[in-house]
Amino acid sequence: MSNTNAYDRLRAGHAANTEQKMTLSQGLRRYPKALIFSAVISLCIIMEGYDVNLLAGFFAFGPFVRRYGERLDDGTYQIPARWQAGLSNGASVGEILGLLLNGWASERFGYRRMTLASLAVLSALIFLLFFANSVEMLEAGEILCGIPWGVFQSLTTVYAAEVCPVNLRAYLTTYVNLCWVLGTILGQGVLRGFLNNADKTGQWAYRIPFALQWVWPIPIAIGVLLAPESPWWLIRHGRNDEAKRALRRLQTKEYTTEEDLDATIALMTCTHQLEQEMEVGASYLDCFRGVDLRRTEIACMVYMIQNLCGSTFMNYSTYFFQQAGLDEASSFDVAMGQYAMGALGTICSWFLMARLGRRTIYLFGTTAIGSLLLITGLLDLAPSSNKTVPWVIAAMIVLCTFLYDLTVGPLCYCVVTEIPAGRLRTRTVVLARGSYIILSIVTNLIVPYMLNPGAWNWSAKSGLLFAGFSFASLIWSYFRLPEPKGRSFAELDALFAQGVPARKFKSTVIDVFEVGADDAKVDVQHLEVTDSK
Repeated sequence: MSNTNAYDRLRAGHAANTEQKMTLSQGLRRYPKALIFSAVISLCIIMEGYDVNLLAGFFAFGPFVRRYGERLDDGTYQIPARWQAGLSNGASVGEILGLLLNGWASERFGYRRMTLASLAVLSALIFLLFFANSVEMLEAGEILCGIPWGVFQSLTTVYAAEVCPVNLRAYLTTYVNLCWVLGTILGQGVLRGFLNNADKTGQWAYRIPFALQWVWPIPIAIGVLLAPESPWWLIRHGRNDEAKRALRRLQTKEYTTEEDLDATIALMTCTHQLEQEMEVGASYLDCFRGVDLRRTEIACMVYMIQNLCGSTFMNYSTYFFQQAGLDEASSFDVAMGQYAMGALGTICSWFLMARLGRRTIYLFGTTAIGSLLLITGLLDLAPSSNKTVPWVIAAMIVLCTFLYDLTVGPLCYCVVTEIPAGRLRTRTVVLARGSYIILSIVTNLIVPYMLNPGAWNWSAKSGLLFAGFSFASLIWSYFRLPEPKGRSFAELDALFAQGVPARKFKSTVIDVFEVGADDAKVDVQHLEVTDSK
């Protein structure tokens, strides 16, 4: 780092060591406000999880299906598979636009301004969903609402990663997944509440659930106004004094000093200059150049594994349970239990992360989920006269959801923010989430046809396809996924710069901020990297 003096490097090294040695309790005492502000901004994801799974639940909700569906020969109503796929993918198309917008706008205007603008836009767009009088109008509403949701998807995780120390990073980023699961629980709970009186309430049985989305923007906006901007964002824009003030607001006076603040700012500054010396750019094209291509591949694959492990299949659970043989009320009840298990899994993942590395959890998760999906698919081969099979299949999906939200579901949000270079973090997360959404569009196209009795009617045999994808994800994770646990952003930059293999990330010892006795300048090409083995 030729542009920094020995004293700054010493302070940066001190701050990095302090963060890595900091216990969880120390981090919570020192950064409680960072925890609160990040948690508030992450609540934006509840709205996305609420609507996406609300829509999937509507496909099995009588009043909605009778209003927007088509009558079949047997007298029942179904939303045609083409419109199930279209409505699900409408939001995905909008989210891609929102992601691309956020990759540019948040780096230009800041995370806080972009969050406030997106909340305002979403509040206006909800009117389209509430007053929709045709399936085409619903489609337009889903596409347009997807734009602010796309902004939230990348912005919340990046903000969470940048306002906290290393030992809290995993908890705040995976909390985003918990928010998404809570959104699904709320969506299913609202529909279940209207189910018994759906015929009496008529159109309000599906309009009121849309209207409830207006509850969130104002309280979240108040929290965003009180929150500071990301110190890392301010450092990247050369506003070091403002970064120090923001950092002071994220910490408590009792457990920090001015020297500690200066050391943390030195760490951020040195990391930023390290990336500049590594010629890390700040455009989407730079994500595919040099060592950053590897980092982009990892981030994209980690996100895509969520889909490959059957998240879309699980999101259609209410509809799937009906096609598997459960009645309408039982389908919603089991789905509620499924999402509650997902929330429990996310909370349990915090304890799992404290003991195991990200790589280990991914290897376990892809193996376990693939095995359960394989069993689910094989169960569907049992005779239809066996009335216990639908309940066993439902239990498999619930257990699969628990394991998903224990492992690859929440861990994705952590890994995808740790892997990229700081100057490319937002854009890499955008590309990663975009890859996930593109794959979601594909799965949203085929899953309705798999489950719909008027189309392919695969029912639970759909699990066999996703079991194969899960085992393929296991193979990729073993050879390509590195272990970022406990590493500072500067250490990760150096490890990637040196081309350390994925399986050796955990065992490699590195001192990024080492300063020689003669105050020699440190060049990134000569960073000391040794293998402890």
